[in-house]
Amino acid sequence: MTDAPAPLKAVTVGAGYFAGFHVDGWLRNPDVTFAGLADVDRDKASGMLAAKAGADHGVAVDADADRLFDAIRPDIIDIATPPPAHFALIKQALETDARAIICQKPFCTSLDEAREAVHLIEQRKRLVVVHENFRFQPWYRAIREELSSGRVGDLYQISFRMRPGDGRGPDAYLSRQPYFQKMERFLIHETAVHWIDTFRYLMGEPDSVFADLRRLNPVIAGEDAGFLLFRYPDGRRAVFDGNRLTDHVADNTRFTMGECLIEGSDGQIALDGFGNLTFRSTGSREWQPIGGGYSQAGFGGDSVFALQKHVSDHLLTGSPIENDAASYLRNVEIEYALYDSATAGRVVDLGSARA
Repeated sequence: MTDAPAPLKAVTVGAGYFAGFHVDGWLRNPDVTFAGLADVDRDKASGMLAAKAGADHGVAVDADADRLFDAIRPDIIDIATPPPAHFALIKQALETDARAIICQKPFCTSLDEAREAVHLIEQRKRLVVVHENFRFQPWYRAIREELSSGRVGDLYQISFRMRPGDGRGPDAYLSRQPYFQKMERFLIHETAVHWIDTFRYLMGEPDSVFADLRRLNPVIAGEDAGFLLFRYPDGRRAVFDGNRLTDHVADNTRFTMGECLIEGSDGQIALDGFGNLTFRSTGSREWQPIGGGYSQAGFGGDSVFALQKHVSDHLLTGSPIENDAASYLRNVEIEYALYDSATAGRVVDLGSARA
């Protein structure tokens, strides 16, 4: 007697470093058969599958994405390539019968290209979800629940100190994602966009932003440190303080990527580098644990798996979907407003960012 096949078939395009987390997540999703992997370097794709699923994995491998789509006819197409390939692959995927397309962030190469992609997606009335996995990290899901419960009272501000410690020296990023060194827009476009989205998830829509950016490591093309300020119409604030050269206390500095503090009228919630959440009520000297022990599988509390499961659950049960391409476009608009702010040295009103 054999197990019944999973109701959904998925394929991934791309076999780079982070695509490995995508493949691992699909292989563990009980509602999905991971059916194919495409990469121009077919040997690299085959090696990844052998490492993740064993020699007898039974997953199709092809150097040509279109050919793989035609052979598999997947329900989910998962684009896990660097941004220069996104737009062309989205157009290819829209020509298939796939029920959902997932595209990694950064979403496309520019704001204009992202807008063109969204226009095309809306014309075709298809579901494209941007793979923005940080809001699916379990500590942020827990923080949102705590904010909704009123634990901190009136929310004043959220601040995040990003300290992965992976950006020092001439070999920074080369062993993992070497294209990082050549990105002319780096800290915000590649990394801080995670917190643009996470702050929107936790706090709603800011009305203006300010950015102060620096490049500390001369071997990279873009900025690798900076401060981002998000201002809200009701007076709340969010602050991103990022520095890729320095680290923080953690077994794995990329698990949470840093430390977070949520401050309100009735207390504070702190996230440390081990994924532990603690709460201190206003006036108290004691911090009490309220969350932790999150999964060490996959990436960042198994957030890649969580996002993929979010999409497969939506297809199977109709549960609400987060970060469809049209909704995600606002993150890209805010990103560009932040770069405009850094260039001009002034606060940028986000109302104009919609133009």
